[in-house]
Amino acid sequence: MNFKRKLLILFLIFLFPLKAFALTKYVVPGGENLGITIYNKGVLVVGFYDDLKSDLNVGDTIVSINDTSISSINDMLKTIDTNSNTITLKIGYKRSNKLGYTTLKLTKDNNGVFKTGLYVKDSITGIGTLTFIDPSTNRYGALGHSITDSKTNIKFEVRDGKIFKSNVVGVDKSRDGYAGEKNAKFYFDTTYGTIDKNLETGIYGTYNDDYNSDNLILVGDMESIKLGKAYIRTTLTANKIEEFEIEILEVNKTSETKNILFQITDNNLITKTGGIVRGMSGSPIIQDDKIIGAITHTVVSDNTKGYGISIIKMLESME
Repeated sequence: MNFKRKLLILFLIFLFPLKAFALTKYVVPGGENLGITIYNKGVLVVGFYDDLKSDLNVGDTIVSINDTSISSINDMLKTIDTNSNTITLKIGYKRSNKLGYTTLKLTKDNNGVFKTGLYVKDSITGIGTLTFIDPSTNRYGALGHSITDSKTNIKFEVRDGKIFKSNVVGVDKSRDGYAGEKNAKFYFDTTYGTIDKNLETGIYGTYNDDYNSDNLILVGDMESIKLGKAYIRTTLTANKIEEFEIEILEVNKTSETKNILFQITDNNLITKTGGIVRGMSGSPIIQDDKIIGAITHTVVSDNTKGYGISIIKMLESME
């Protein structure tokens, strides 16, 4: 009996750490600009007009109408049209991940068109930067942070999504108290891959387009990150990847997402952008020929400083 117990204990000890050793050792580094569209599970309430006759709040996600499940604005319109003889609708909604129910009273305008009194959205389109591709699985990671609605700060639950071609056409420079941004042209029909995860550590999915699987770089864990010189890979013109020098100032191993504090030291980048701009999120951080993380945030009081997430955090989230 004691022998069996010892075997069981040993088995459990070796079973649980396996995930840590399953992470890929080499990835294809990113830096390319991405167009991103993500579709939410349900319809997000972002505002009201007229005299709203409902208990719904900004930030609620409508998931059903009269017990019919909906996942998009198109579903919502069809369901309302089907129930056009009913002035008061039963609404199922999510608030803080809890399901609730209320009613919504429709009104008619002078043309006989029903109005809900709600401003809603079910998708977001923007840009970011590819961080890496795992050639063993064709999975990718990007952004280094989640996609949220700018008005409500609600994180989108992925119903569907895609990454696609977008070329940078200009940059609005950062300045004191203001984070600039990349401007890009979208090519919606040139799809690179899917999105199936939208997490605090980034967006993830399957990369379906061609890429150079021989262009590999070693993954560096947090123990290998050191203070001093490093580089970022990002795109400022069309989709041309460039490298710019930074200096790592602090390493925080306990933070969930802000593991690396760094400062841009490359005068060429500062001249072009004023520092970190929106759209750089996900830009890989390279040190000693290893990918160690990705840009996630800027320090608005000093846009030459920013935070990065450890590449290990992203790889663990992707699995």
